[in-house]
Amino acid sequence: MKHIRLHPSGHIVECQDGSAVLEALEAAGYALPNNCRAGACGECKVKVLSGTFDQGFVLDMALSQQERHDGYGLMCMAKPISDELVIDWGTEDAQPKLFPPREDQAFIVVDRLMRTGRILELRLRPLDTPMRYWPGQYVMLGAPQSGVPARSYSIANAPRPDGEITLQITRADDGFTSAWIHENLKVGSATTLSGPYGTFIGDPSVDAPVLCIAAGSGLAPLLALADAALRRGYSQPVTLLFSARTSEDLYDSGLMAWWQAKHPAFRYLYTLTREKHDGLNGRVPQVLPTLFSDLSEFSIFIAGSPSFVESCIAAVRALGAKPKMIHSEGYFRQQRPVVAPASHLVTPQTSNH
Repeated sequence: MKHIRLHPSGHIVECQDGSAVLEALEAAGYALPNNCRAGACGECKVKVLSGTFDQGFVLDMALSQQERHDGYGLMCMAKPISDELVIDWGTEDAQPKLFPPREDQAFIVVDRLMRTGRILELRLRPLDTPMRYWPGQYVMLGAPQSGVPARSYSIANAPRPDGEITLQITRADDGFTSAWIHENLKVGSATTLSGPYGTFIGDPSVDAPVLCIAAGSGLAPLLALADAALRRGYSQPVTLLFSARTSEDLYDSGLMAWWQAKHPAFRYLYTLTREKHDGLNGRVPQVLPTLFSDLSEFSIFIAGSPSFVESCIAAVRALGAKPKMIHSEGYFRQQRPVVAPASHLVTPQTSNH
């Protein structure tokens, strides 16, 4: 058993041998920002003040060689080697914020529906205790015992009493796991999920207008966030802007119409990038200035491919959005973890501050 000490709070988190720092923090209920869980996005970058750890295989764009030299690591892949690892994260009043994830939770597929030609929606119901999660979080689904690597998929609904969750899974051209899900998980199929994970969650204390922007199955976590906000009677305006290539890529239009009819503060808009129609046309950065002149007071959530998220962040910031009010979820290609050779182990210098 290893120990992770949070600086400056001094809190200690136990870490099972062979587990990554992120796993240990989440099991203890801490909300360290993370996105891809595969060393690709850099969201979980933290400075290690003392101790040694195996960084594993991560991408240089997520963790540069200079950052490695300076003692930074990606906690989704970092596995402690020394008995204690001290990381520069957390405050004196740090409190658990997340529900600890559980592995191999048994679920049954109770319904499946092709939302578009490439997006499959699965409804899964638990066989045991319902999973506790925050809207916007995701689960891991796959069949590692059969050679199908687990991949992350956002939950597309707010928590329900019966524990049923909805996943929307885009079939990627070279996606082994997504192809397996599309071809093998039928109504009545048993499967297991691990989770919940992620920090793409709303802050209940924020009372501000909300703008949600999504493309493709990036709509899933935004559906969960909007569902939860509308259910609790959120009084501020909520706008959901969806970007699709053509009208055939639109889905959940019926739910959007129902939300608009039931909740006057909710507005659903979509823009098409490869098909002309009477509504909005063009990519989100082109469309946003025609809809909003000032986003400085908005809480903003963006989900989709990394390039989509990056362009949307630039667009909302150009309209005055505050960085601390921008929350994003980029869907990265995930890789099988590869343990680095001994020569790649990181031994950060001890800090005196």
